[in-house]
Amino acid sequence: MHIALKTTALALAASAALAAQADTLAKVAESGEITLAYRESSVPFSYLSGPNEPIGFAVDIAKAVVEQVKKELNKPDITIKWQAVTSQNRIPLLVNGTIDLECGSTTNNTARGQDVAFAINHFYTGTRLLVKKSSGIQNYADTKGKAIATTTGTTNFQVLRRYDRDNDMGWNIISAKDHADAFLLVQSDRAVGFGMDDILLYGLRANAQNPQEFEVVGDSLQVEPYACMLRKDDPKFKAVVDGAIATLMDSGEFAKLYDQWFLQPIPPRNVPLGLEMSEDLKRNLTEKSDAPAT
Repeated sequence: MHIALKTTALALAASAALAAQADTLAKVAESGEITLAYRESSVPFSYLSGPNEPIGFAVDIAKAVVEQVKKELNKPDITIKWQAVTSQNRIPLLVNGTIDLECGSTTNNTARGQDVAFAINHFYTGTRLLVKKSSGIQNYADTKGKAIATTTGTTNFQVLRRYDRDNDMGWNIISAKDHADAFLLVQSDRAVGFGMDDILLYGLRANAQNPQEFEVVGDSLQVEPYACMLRKDDPKFKAVVDGAIATLMDSGEFAKLYDQWFLQPIPPRNVPLGLEMSEDLKRNLTEKSDAPAT
């Protein structure tokens, strides 16, 4: 085959594969399985309670979506496959078809919206610091010239870097692979604070060996919505995902899930986070907005 023709044929084949992949419902109907992403330490949204056993608030939302997919396709025997993801690889693995849905602690913003789509927002949070109580740190001014940990591939890294630049903090920002690794930097005194979404910091503290040794401090640098992530240009699948979440919200099941994961004791240490539902989230139970962070 002529090289130009061969290149064109390969391009067309790749385009056809991407188009088929974009129709998630058709992909699931054909394979009989759906691949859900999970995080290893995004407490209480998506984390491991045992080997390859993801649990959490967002995991339960993802499972509700699967039930809706089964009804939509009239295929009650669809199998769930689980795939661990990190902040860095979650978008590439979604775009290339390795995973079909990511419900975790992912911020819905316009930059990511260029590559993926987002469902109805299911949580609102802001960047703060997890520190050792013994450090005496109460706000960002107390961390000037010190090492701050965060997680690679998160919006928090950008938020912290901008704050560092705008306020001449002189931080040494250390990026860790995942939230647990970033927290370890604080525990081992290689960083004085871990900058991340406040709810994830509360979760990490609750599950630490000695929770009383740590506290979440500082003002929220910005408010961000979390939402399930799916492939772009797949309106049929988005309608199913949004429909499942809207049903949870309208039926009261969403509020029950919130109580279970944010107000009641949670695994593995059976410590409650004690975080009441925010006014932003209460409002979105009615509005059901998928608007990105501004």
